Amino acid sequence: MLNWMSALRTSPLGLAVGLSAAAAYFLLQPGRTRNATRPRGDSKAPRTWMLETGAAVLQRRPPLRGFDTYLAGFHPMKEDPEHQWIAHHWCKVVNEDFIQCLLFDGNTADANLVGVEYIISERLFRQLPEEERGYWHPHNGEILSGQLAAPGLPQAAEKMLMKRQINSYGKTWHLWDTGVDGRAGDDLPFGAPRLAWSFNHDGELQPWLQELRDRELRLRTEERRAARKDLVAFAHPQEGTDALKGRFERPTREIPGAQEKRAQLTGRH
Repeated sequence: MLNWMSALRTSPLGLAVGLSAAAAYFLLQPGRTRNATRPRGDSKAPRTWMLETGAAVLQRRPPLRGFDTYLAGFHPMKEDPEHQWIAHHWCKVVNEDFIQCLLFDGNTADANLVGVEYIISERLFRQLPEEERGYWHPHNGEILSGQLAAPGLPQAAEKMLMKRQINSYGKTWHLWDTGVDGRAGDDLPFGAPRLAWSFNHDGELQPWLQELRDRELRLRTEERRAARKDLVAFAHPQEGTDALKGRFERPTREIPGAQEKRAQLTGRH
């Protein structure tokens, strides 16, 4: 799914795109974005630095291997959708139906770990118990709007990656509010985990947040949206698309291809 190199190998243009992907790795690195929040506590002592250096040389890190696909998107909290964050994902493909991601508040070495996300295919979502499905947000709105990006990848590779994610679902827990763009955050992860959701209508995402993300990572969301128009043909109606509908004071509009499954079955949208 998110293993874009595997996708390239199955493409008729695999070699050419693969070469451009290799070039992009060196030439199209994403911008750097960091959060101002620093965790409470004393600075590292010399003995801590020594222990870390020794661990890096002597200890293996098998569970962390494979968390190398970088995605940048946005998350609103389901119970408080005006509470919104830029979400930096580092993801590991477990198999063709299941992915797990670590969420950070930036993409630099000092970024804070703020949450986790699990991603499943449409096939696995259909197997979930009814009461479980309310925790899983749909991804079509994020993809087709251009909000979800893979910074640093060439356009052809990124689009192939996004096509493989159409109709998938995510379950996301945010554990730490570290703030965004100058808004003061907590210096420790306080409170209960908060269930995050996805944006499935234009106007739900606060415009300034998209502008901030695009400026920091040198992205053009609208260009990505235009390039993905043909992916609408592969999109199925998804449960949870209308979960935040009516929760915003500003007007919202439908995203072509992001349709509520239950509404579609009853003939209403």
